[in-house]
Amino acid sequence: MDKKTKQCIQMLRDLVSDVQGAPFPGGDITTELYSIWYEHAQRSAVACFEFLNANYPKEQKELTKSIDKIFPEE
Repeated sequence: MDKKTKQCIQMLRDLVSDVQGAPFPGGDITTELYSIWYEHAQRSAVACFEFLNANYPKEQKELTKSIDKIFPEE
């Protein structure tokens, strides 16, 4: 396994871990707790997207085309 693949796998694991750690919506969730979790998860998500866009641009272009087909401009 090459260095890029290992790095990508680690980033995805971090992102999944962040998403799994989401505060459960209920009476005891505070705005501060949610904000802390959200900012942490956002950082991981942005890092993953930036890594994927930088290292796999062809796949990004194909993904953009697929999304455009799903949500065509009117």
